[in-house]
Amino acid sequence: MTERMAALADAAIHVVATKGMRGLTHRAVDAQAGVPMGSTSAYFRTRKALVEGLVQRLVEVETAEVDAAGADVPLDPDRLAESLAHVLDQWMTTGRERTLARYACLLEATHHPELRGILAHGERPRAQARALLAALGAEDPERQSREVVAFVDGLLFDRLVGAGALGAPTPGTPESRAELTQAVRAALRGVLGTHS
Repeated sequence: MTERMAALADAAIHVVATKGMRGLTHRAVDAQAGVPMGSTSAYFRTRKALVEGLVQRLVEVETAEVDAAGADVPLDPDRLAESLAHVLDQWMTTGRERTLARYACLLEATHHPELRGILAHGERPRAQARALLAALGAEDPERQSREVVAFVDGLLFDRLVGAGALGAPTPGTPESRAELTQAVRAALRGVLGTHS
C-alpha cells in the first residue's frame, strides 16, 4: 500500500470509527484526509475497494503491533499473557478507532456477501496464535489457537463496547493491563492445561 493510500485508509478508519459504516463515503474520506474531492475515488474506485483498502490497512498495522509485541517474548505463557495484554490495552486506547472500525467491517461483511473476503484477513492472527501455541507445546495448536483468538477477541470486544467496560479499570492504566494480563494468563493456562 502506497503512502497516499495508507493515509486515505487511515482517514477511512476514522470515519468508520466515528460515523459507522453508513458514514463511509469517498467524500467523507476526502474531507477527513483534507484532500481535494475525488482523491479517494482515484485510489479506491468503489465503496467495496474502499472497505477492502481500509481492512488491508487495519491488518498491516495490527499485524506489525502483534509481531513487535511477540518478537522478544520468551516462550513462557505468563510473559506471553503480559505481552498480549499490552497489545489489547493499546487497542483500547491509542488503537481504539482501528478496533471499532474492524468490528464495524466484520459486521458489514455479514450483510454483504461481496465483502466476505475481508474475513480472510483474520487468518494472520490465527496463524500467529498457532505458531506460538505449538512452540509452547500445545497438543492441538489448530483447535487451541482458535479458542485463544476467540477469547482474546471477545475480551477486547467486551471491554471496548460491551458490558465489561462498565466495571473494568480504565484502559491505559496499570490496573487495566494487570487485569487483562490475569484474564489472558488464565485463558492460556486453560488451553495449555497448566494450572500453576
